[in-house]
Amino acid sequence: MQVALHAGAHMTDEDRLIACLAENRDTLARFGTNVPPPPSYRKLLRDILQQAQDAGLAGDARDVVIDAISTEDVTDRLVLSNQGFFGTPKMAVGGPILYPAADMRLSLFRQIFAGDEIELFLGLRNPAMFLPALLHGTPYTSIARLLNDNDPADMRWSELIARIRNAHPDMPITVWCNEDTPLIWSQIVREMAGIDATVPIAGEFALLSEIMTKPGRQRFHAYLKAHPNMTEVQKRRVIAAFLDKFADEEAIEEELDAPGWTDEIVARLSDLYDEDLYEIQRIDGVQMITP
Repeated sequence: MQVALHAGAHMTDEDRLIACLAENRDTLARFGTNVPPPPSYRKLLRDILQQAQDAGLAGDARDVVIDAISTEDVTDRLVLSNQGFFGTPKMAVGGPILYPAADMRLSLFRQIFAGDEIELFLGLRNPAMFLPALLHGTPYTSIARLLNDNDPADMRWSELIARIRNAHPDMPITVWCNEDTPLIWSQIVREMAGIDATVPIAGEFALLSEIMTKPGRQRFHAYLKAHPNMTEVQKRRVIAAFLDKFADEEAIEEELDAPGWTDEIVARLSDLYDEDLYEIQRIDGVQMITP
């Protein structure tokens, strides 16, 4: 069985992905993909992982998980999603290191699902926006405290991906930028579900309703209706064109509420983030979904 693990990151899609997949549960089941409700496994897996760290993994852990999510009809693929798979927001950074427990947690997942094929899916976010958003989920009052006074400019998503890749060289990894999700949403959903681009899915343009004006949405859907046979690339070009003209600026604009977080810091981290993305694309075995 294939096991697709969507591990966040924190403060990215806010469960929109798993909600979209759940909306298509009946369709996906016809292709052998099961999308169980998150409450059926999130606390259970958290408890199993915690117990495994303290006292080792129980021999029946996989059976316990499978029984809990009732996947007796699944023969091919299981999709599990939780931004907390690698820890809490407080555990998301260790000094300048992102998700220091990620490779260890994945080792435990591989023990739980021994014999299964695990794939990792991870949305990335510009640290200039990620850290202020993450801060509000922690007990810290400043990003300096969150990072233990380490320089945020030393933080690299590529370090996390390379560390996971080194620890699990045979595990497929798919990543994308949270900033790009409106353009690549349907591909992310299909990649996680393990289906090809020809399979119709509900909610293919779900994110656009949040960041496009009402007149823009109406014209966009009218355009889709008039051009039903567009390729994925053509759809992305159309989305980009409509967002360029009809984007809801208030919905897109992010407020950075963090003490000492200046425009200069944001610009510096944003430039480093762009450079870091090129490094990630050079890592063998990593698929980066781009517009």
